[in-house]
Amino acid sequence: MRRGLYIGRFQPYHLGHEAVLQKIADEVDEIVVGLGSAQASHTLENPFTAGERISMIWPSLRGLDVTCYVIPLWDIARNAVWVSHVRAMTPNFEVVYSNNPLVVQLFAEAGVEVMRPPLYRREVYSGTAIRRMILSGDEAWMRLVPFSVLSVIEEIGGIERLKNVSRSDDS
Repeated sequence: MRRGLYIGRFQPYHLGHEAVLQKIADEVDEIVVGLGSAQASHTLENPFTAGERISMIWPSLRGLDVTCYVIPLWDIARNAVWVSHVRAMTPNFEVVYSNNPLVVQLFAEAGVEVMRPPLYRREVYSGTAIRRMILSGDEAWMRLVPFSVLSVIEEIGGIERLKNVSRSDDS
């Protein structure tokens, strides 16, 4: 059995993530989705909590033909020990899927196989771009995420939260 680790912040989870996960599902028997920066929320870069992101992701994972786990991963301020931190928090895995240069570097240095999955229409599917669209009032962002993400963002007042955390005290 081969298990892969796919790490991302998923702020928010979008159809690009879903396409990458579908490709990974063709290569492994189980997927561990590492929810990066799990401790972060209520900021412009990380507006959603770990629990909210899990609620966004989980319905999409049920559609994959592999067993999936979602594991929150807290950031630590010591990159030299981050891989051992991730290993302590997750089921064993044989391969890591990431395009983040630091993640690739750290796992490669630790002797873990790293695959760089193709970015799925990156010019369209980007958490940063989606957050910008939400802030600008461009409703086209709603076509870039699964329905489960729309539901969670609506339920938690995510648009208003994102607008609030983007303001300064001068606003």
